[in-house]
Amino acid sequence: MSAQSQTAPASATTAGAAPDHLAHNYHPLPVTIATGEGAWVTDVDGRRYLDLLAGYSALNFGHRHPALVEAATEQLGRVTLTSRAFDHDLLHPFADRLTQLIGPLVRDGGPGATPMMVPMNTGAEAVETAIKIARKWGYEVKGVPAGQASIVVGHGNFHGRTTTIVSFSDDPDARDGYDPFTPGFRLVPYGDARAVADAIDETTVAVLMEPIQGESGVVVPPDDYWPTLRRVCDERGVLLIADEIQSGLGRTGTTLACELWDVRPDLVTLGKALGGGVVPVSAVVGRSDVLGVLTPGTHGSTFGGNPLACAVGLAVVALLETGEHQARARDLGTHLHARLASLVDDGLLTGVRGVGLWAGIDLDPARGTGRDLCEALLARGVLAKDTHGSTIRLAPPLVVDRPDLDLGMAALRDALTQLAADR
Repeated sequence: MSAQSQTAPASATTAGAAPDHLAHNYHPLPVTIATGEGAWVTDVDGRRYLDLLAGYSALNFGHRHPALVEAATEQLGRVTLTSRAFDHDLLHPFADRLTQLIGPLVRDGGPGATPMMVPMNTGAEAVETAIKIARKWGYEVKGVPAGQASIVVGHGNFHGRTTTIVSFSDDPDARDGYDPFTPGFRLVPYGDARAVADAIDETTVAVLMEPIQGESGVVVPPDDYWPTLRRVCDERGVLLIADEIQSGLGRTGTTLACELWDVRPDLVTLGKALGGGVVPVSAVVGRSDVLGVLTPGTHGSTFGGNPLACAVGLAVVALLETGEHQARARDLGTHLHARLASLVDDGLLTGVRGVGLWAGIDLDPARGTGRDLCEALLARGVLAKDTHGSTIRLAPPLVVDRPDLDLGMAALRDALTQLAADR
């Protein structure tokens, strides 16, 4: 079959025809991507687009980063899956290197203890794993009565889409129609440390929060929020769990977003960028005395920690160990936020939030929705994604060049100007 005939059905999708056999659980923008490299993708018709979404941070290192492609390709020629019934030669090296990178950023487990990790696949699996660990720790170590463990979570959260996780979501799209829900969660206003403290009682095993809420529009909490959570959790004997699946691994200009406030959580969930946009890779990293409640048979995953995932994960860790990508996110992030602030000053945006190469921007609802703005950007060769109402997220790959970032900001200004004129 020729390349032209292979791409013809995809071109029909670009024109707006819905695939006959694909469930409609997404509403993608009308573009069909065929190739990608770095911060750029090309559609089936040969048009190039600047990617300012980066797979919701899964593509922190851009499309097809050479080091990641090389690691995956080499491993494909060796072995891709053993299951955890057997060890393989990359599992322990991956655990060692990841905990060397993340271990100093989480609480230690006491004198002589070393950090540990549990490898999983998706971000939601990492969060589910952290929830299970926290509950088991609560029963076996803290002494919470059986069946009563509770976890404090924040309004506006997004931790995944499993039945348990949507049980503590307050997003109707994620939640409605999926009851009955899993009990054991207490929802409090995000950014309100006093509300967290008031929600903790003798049954509470953990506080689970995103350092910065991504799906809600890159919501950055008050500067005293995370330090206060750390103090409250210490005082009340509760685990502090940071969901760094979107915010972690360089996005905020630091390896973990919690570093912005010099806070070390007890457990960290990682995903998205840990697989480099090549394969799904996730993990829970944290205190050995907490992760130590897991014993053979009590938790697992057929694909978790598979050889291909470990090969890519090791390459991702190597990219982060140099600090180069964190520095790029800091430097380019300062430039990005200066450009976005000028759009607020000029009345084209009503608000901007974020840190590093991550921003949530608010459009005046009278001028259009976030979808309207994303479609206007698409017409100008820039990819972004709306989140709620008239808010969109920007998360450029950390490998983006400054001229390309400026090109994206120029397209954003032009799109906003056009929307304002049309209204």
